[in-house]
Amino acid sequence: MSDISVVKTREDVASKSLQVTVPLDRVQLAETQAIRYYGKHAKLPGFRPGHAPEAVVRRKFGEAIRQTVLEELIRESWDLAIKAEDLKPIAEPHIHDLKFETGQPLEFEFQVEVRPDVQLGRTGGFTVKRTVPPVKDEDVAERLRNLQERKATWLPVEGERPAPGQLVRLDVAPFEGDTPGSAQPYTVVLGEGRTLPEVEERVMGMLPGETLDTEVRFPDDHAEESRRGQSRRVRLTLHEVKRQELPALDDGFAREVGDFESLDGLRAGIRADLEADAKAAAEQAVRQELLQQIYTANDIPAPASLVTRLIRGYMEAYKIPAEQFDRFAPEFHPVAEQQVRRELVLETVVERQGLAATTAEVDERVQVLAAARQLPPGQVYAQLEKSGRLRELERSVTEEKALAWLLQQSTVVEG
Repeated sequence: MSDISVVKTREDVASKSLQVTVPLDRVQLAETQAIRYYGKHAKLPGFRPGHAPEAVVRRKFGEAIRQTVLEELIRESWDLAIKAEDLKPIAEPHIHDLKFETGQPLEFEFQVEVRPDVQLGRTGGFTVKRTVPPVKDEDVAERLRNLQERKATWLPVEGERPAPGQLVRLDVAPFEGDTPGSAQPYTVVLGEGRTLPEVEERVMGMLPGETLDTEVRFPDDHAEESRRGQSRRVRLTLHEVKRQELPALDDGFAREVGDFESLDGLRAGIRADLEADAKAAAEQAVRQELLQQIYTANDIPAPASLVTRLIRGYMEAYKIPAEQFDRFAPEFHPVAEQQVRRELVLETVVERQGLAATTAEVDERVQVLAAARQLPPGQVYAQLEKSGRLRELERSVTEEKALAWLLQQSTVVEG
């Protein structure tokens, strides 16, 4: 029996092309096995299972047999290619230039994306600065103001034109010729940028109950490219205006928003939270700076195929249509490049240092989550497994171990 031939024809840091030739005798053997399978399991009128002539089986299931042969030989060739080329694929291969003719060898090309072989010549000896900015009184006041706004009530405003910061309820009906079309209701807070600037300007000149026919222009950076710089006539109807009334800042407010006995206690709690946030942000900055130095010292690549794959993942997460790739790719590209480099470095460190998360470490993290949610660990584990997030948790633990190892190889100075 002749061997399947796998020959590498092209490669770069993140992909390979492999020419595959399956000899005719291997194709014929796969075909014979497929015919036997269909002859044994198929129900054909006038024949007992397994006793139908080969010609009848071929005539009845010819296309299905051909597809079975093709799938089996591609699978066998892929298993062989992985071993022969020591591949580390990150996705299923693409099949190109398929030639599958009767009485001829099967020929095709695998095009496969692979994880680059990253060489980390230097992983330590770096110096990074950790800077934790102090929490200012203004920061506490801003967070307190946000809490007030969440607890605020909206009171009707009668006989006055709306102002920035007030809530309005209105209808917007675009004209179709000389007649306004169907009205679209909106409820927005003026000044938050949730509607066209010219609409807000017109509304702030109206009184509740008024209707105004006017022309508005879409800004040049509007989200919908086809509307940029375009003007449209619309009918605005202002139904209601409300102003925000903030609750008093006192001990009662502190008890309402949390487990605090006084307003001073609430302020102290806010400050503690902000300080914790600042420390967490500083730690994240340290890790990012360290990784950046590693990228530079080792010339870590960001292969275009991996960057493109990640950008498409971002677009899918943000529900951006695939046909808008050319428009959004430049915006996502820098972030995707950094993420690709980050993953390549961490995966390489994990592999070489044996830092993959253990079952015990994952179980310990599940127990922490369960305690925080006040649920049994088994229930949390089942939830994570059902939602497909258990693998994500395992990956998070692994990355934390890799980052901790890298930090141990360098020096962090306070600044």
